[in-house]
Amino acid sequence: MQNLFHLAFPVKDLEESRRFYGEILGCEEGRSSANWIDFNLFGHQIVAHLAPEAVGVQHRNEVDADHVPVPHFGIVLPMDEFKNFAENLKSKGVEFIIEPKIRFAGETGEQATMFFLDPSGNALEFKAFADFSQVFAK
Repeated sequence: MQNLFHLAFPVKDLEESRRFYGEILGCEEGRSSANWIDFNLFGHQIVAHLAPEAVGVQHRNEVDADHVPVPHFGIVLPMDEFKNFAENLKSKGVEFIIEPKIRFAGETGEQATMFFLDPSGNALEFKAFADFSQVFAK
């Protein structure tokens, strides 16, 4: 069995999060309670915890001329899957804070990336590499 990543993150409203992660991102819902919901994000466990006082972008750092929101999370996808996912998000009206693009073009670590916010203001980044050996390349 492959190792799975687990991430717990704050949200301001569970029903709003259920709709976004379930209907927009296509995450299957797992267990839940009055205070949290488990989701399957591309095979990894993410957990939306009700904590309205802790949501949102807290900082931005410049990366390849973009102002990247911090904190953020997401998944590294194969390039074809990234392109299909980006088109699906566009068709569902997702507003990008950094449009799908190629970052570090022609350099070590060249990657596709896109950023958007969930309804609680949490930043998500999905990225892709044409060559997965470049994920940790220096």
